[in-house]
Amino acid sequence: MTKDKELEIQMQFLEEATDYLNTLEGVLLEIDISKRIELEHINAAMRAAHSIKGGAAMMGFRVLSNLAHKLEDAFKVLKTQKDSLELDTHLQSLLLSSVDWLRQIVELLAKGNNLDDSWLRKSCYPVFNELYERLGEPTPENITTLLSSENDTEIIPLLFETEVEEYLQHLEARLKNSNKSGLRAELVMMATELGGLGEMLQLTAFTQLCQSVSHYLETHPDSCLEIANLALKAWRQSQTLVLSNQRGNLPNRINLGEVIYDLPAILSNQQVHKSFVSDFDFLENVELSPASADRGSTSENLPIDYKYTERKSDINSLPKERENQENTVRVPSKHLEKINDLFGEVIIQRNGLNVQVERLRKLVRNLSQRVQILDQENQELRTAYAKIITHNHGNQEVENNFIEQDSYQKLNLLSQNVMETIVQVAEVTSDIQLSVDDTDQITRKLNKTSKQLQRQLTQVRMRPFSDLVERFPRAIRDLNVEYGKNVQLKIEGGNTLIERGILEALNEPLMHLLRNAFDHGIEDPITRKNQGKPEQGLIEMKAAYHSNRTIITIRDDGQGISLDKIRHRALKMGLDDSLLAIASDEELLSLIFEPGFSTSEQVTALSGRGVGMDVVRNNLKLARGDVNVDTQTGVGTKFTLSVPFTLSVARVLLVESDRLVLAFFTDVIEEIFLLEQEQIFSQNGKEFINWQNHQLPLLRLNSYFEFNCSRYNNLEIETLPIINAISVLIVKHDHQQVAVQVERCWGEQEVAIRQVEGNIPLPGGFNNCTILGDGRVVPLINTNDLVSWITKNERPHISNKLPTTRLQTAFLKPPKVKTVNQPSRQKGIILIVDDSINVRRYLALTLEKGGYQVEQAKDGQEALEKLESGLQVQAVICDIEMPRIDGYSFLERINNNTELRNIPVAMLTSRSSSKHRQLAMQLGAKAYFSKPYNEQELLRTLEEMIFQIGETTLIRNS
Repeated sequence: MTKDKELEIQMQFLEEATDYLNTLEGVLLEIDISKRIELEHINAAMRAAHSIKGGAAMMGFRVLSNLAHKLEDAFKVLKTQKDSLELDTHLQSLLLSSVDWLRQIVELLAKGNNLDDSWLRKSCYPVFNELYERLGEPTPENITTLLSSENDTEIIPLLFETEVEEYLQHLEARLKNSNKSGLRAELVMMATELGGLGEMLQLTAFTQLCQSVSHYLETHPDSCLEIANLALKAWRQSQTLVLSNQRGNLPNRINLGEVIYDLPAILSNQQVHKSFVSDFDFLENVELSPASADRGSTSENLPIDYKYTERKSDINSLPKERENQENTVRVPSKHLEKINDLFGEVIIQRNGLNVQVERLRKLVRNLSQRVQILDQENQELRTAYAKIITHNHGNQEVENNFIEQDSYQKLNLLSQNVMETIVQVAEVTSDIQLSVDDTDQITRKLNKTSKQLQRQLTQVRMRPFSDLVERFPRAIRDLNVEYGKNVQLKIEGGNTLIERGILEALNEPLMHLLRNAFDHGIEDPITRKNQGKPEQGLIEMKAAYHSNRTIITIRDDGQGISLDKIRHRALKMGLDDSLLAIASDEELLSLIFEPGFSTSEQVTALSGRGVGMDVVRNNLKLARGDVNVDTQTGVGTKFTLSVPFTLSVARVLLVESDRLVLAFFTDVIEEIFLLEQEQIFSQNGKEFINWQNHQLPLLRLNSYFEFNCSRYNNLEIETLPIINAISVLIVKHDHQQVAVQVERCWGEQEVAIRQVEGNIPLPGGFNNCTILGDGRVVPLINTNDLVSWITKNERPHISNKLPTTRLQTAFLKPPKVKTVNQPSRQKGIILIVDDSINVRRYLALTLEKGGYQVEQAKDGQEALEKLESGLQVQAVICDIEMPRIDGYSFLERINNNTELRNIPVAMLTSRSSSKHRQLAMQLGAKAYFSKPYNEQELLRTLEEMIFQIGETTLIRNS
């Protein structure tokens, strides 16, 4: 087996191990208030831990296998002592911590990292040691009686009906597949894991059978296919015997190349139910265990049914139990993205085909008209010439008449030929028309098929909402323990499918809103009791579809958001009191999404240290989503997140403004109508229109666009515009409507979204592009950014900077602040470079308290791009370990750039060794801090760096 194939199988196992860990965590989180764990839950956890142990051993992940074995032993003890052992909070935390360590090890292995022994001994092993000290290990008596409890008759058939069935279905699918590469490795792993299952279930013959499969695979590697078929038959036989309560008849080996037993002869004296015999048709080339060969079977041992009904109900009751699904194939997400990109090209070419078919229709119509005109003119020519001949025939001599008659006959013959040609051209035109009709029909079928393909591809690229929120119950449980609250998290719509890219964009916003609801929303139990509320708070999270969007709501039954606190905070940040006095509740609530805005009196690490709601909004914008909030004092708060169904394909409205074709997403457009001059009125130097009893600002896009290149003088698209006059689009901007003037409108079209690549960024307000059927590239409008850019007269800029005098929303705009001369040593902008957004937030808060403004970059690459594009900063604080360009490389590039080398750079990193310090200083760092840092010392050193006070090279230990 090649190294690449071996690595692929290992990665697939680690993905599967993650599923098992999710099962373990789900079991532990569903421990009820009586501090007992249900037997079926323990069994599910034991199977999950055992599967990790066996698979990891096969894959060569020794540490993972050993630790999973320890966890499996812990669940064995829990099972044998389930009536006497109380699962207190500490024991539950130990078990959850063990799962966390297994998860962390799986993630490290998946990234190709080696496990550091000292790190394991110092941090990981103590958790499992403490768990062992608390529970001990199962004694031989415990192991013997482990599966002989009151549910023994159900557990073993259940495992063969579920776990074993999954293996057998997978093997059957592999044998049907023409590609047999990697089959031997998979079969070895399967035999090892099934053998481990037989050992756990005390099924000696089944364990020996799996060992014989492994033995033949090792001694006869060239007979892998034959061994696989024999193993499948033997395992199917074992499954059937277990399900029919015939465990004493289990085969204990396969025999390659010969038949040892004739099973029909063995069963000849048995009264086998007719419907049951067919299940034994494959029982050849297997050897039965000695016990079954010597012992006769009676009819009492053969039940009529397998108790499928009862066991199915047990399966459904298990927490997060993997369902028996159709055979699946794991595909790397990057392959799906490539397929999706190719499908985007299909859509572009499909639209192009539609354009060409329409163009052909026009040409055929024009050709038919020209043929009719030609036929009509030929008839008129014949008539006119006949009149001339008749007139001349009465006035001229006979000789001349004969000459004219001869000329007329020649002309008549020529005219007849022209008529025949016209008829032939008309026939060709008709044939072309029929061909175009056929092409149009094929095009319609192609459109239908491509839409079906689009839906199927979208389904493939989607993941259930539960994939994102399955860790949230664990987070709430840990927060309850840490902060002494009693909060329940209820999740609905876990099966709602969401596109993978959108799901990733939702991760941080949802976690922040969840922590915010726990911290600021839900009161402590005593306060809730005094208010007449249940002591246990409730946070509900729900996902559902609405139209072509996915709606996610987060609701809590806490104290709500205080509008008075919002007004007070807004006043402190510089907003006009008169604006706040007339602002509606919705307008005031929109302020919480501004950078740095918080009503919290205390800065806490739990809910973002006073910042973060702007990150919720900005992350949603990246996924073309938005967020709305509704609150009621003393009752609770509800956040509503809305995201599109997919990001790869969208319906857009094509419009023209100042001879530029633009595309607006249809889901932001509420109405379109002709602009009447009497609708426009001015107020404070700005234009507004009346719409449905609302006064909306009017934005004339052609007043803001400036071009430094030639544009289309004759801007025409293949189809005629549906509105060929100045019109108004009513578009949604955050939580209000804005009127946008356009010159013409071509209607809706389904398009593929394309990213604009290159070093030149798109102007503010434009979000990617699409390609029309005629090859024209059309920019896609990001409504929020465009309106923000126009209303603020600047490009929208995402920053966590505290805008004490520049706070602006879609509703409220502060008065202009007079500029003042900056004194010497004026504190300016500091650039923070760190791949952790939480580190950047915390550091930004420190710097802002010190009087600095802050810019942020997630790695060295983004930091260089900002500096090279003209960002003026006084200093840079940079991490070392970052993606793309790390801290060391960033220092080298800064020092090699004559325009940037004078910017002082301080390193802030978790690496505290002297060799890392020395390397950073050699590369040009002015200071070196190790995490965690001292705020005052950092601010003092930063001031020294900027204003060149004291030493030029500063090393700080914190």
